[in-house]
Amino acid sequence: EFQRGTVIGFHLCNKSSREISSLLNIPQSTVSCILRKWKRLGTTATQPRSGRPRKLTERGQRMLRRIVRR
Repeated sequence: EFQRGTVIGFHLCNKSSREISSLLNIPQSTVSCILRKWKRLGTTATQPRSGRPRKLTERGQRMLRRIVRR
């Protein structure tokens, strides 16, 4: 998360993708992906992923933990 913010900061200071890549020692493709996501979504935070719903709700998980501890 910190690295993504650093990439955005350098971009706002008019650094090129190549310069950011060499300064942070990360691939240029990573810099490009971070910037593309930031421009599209306005954030670099990880988004929720699609997938199968959980079998247990959070409440169910707490109840199960309580039972197992006994």
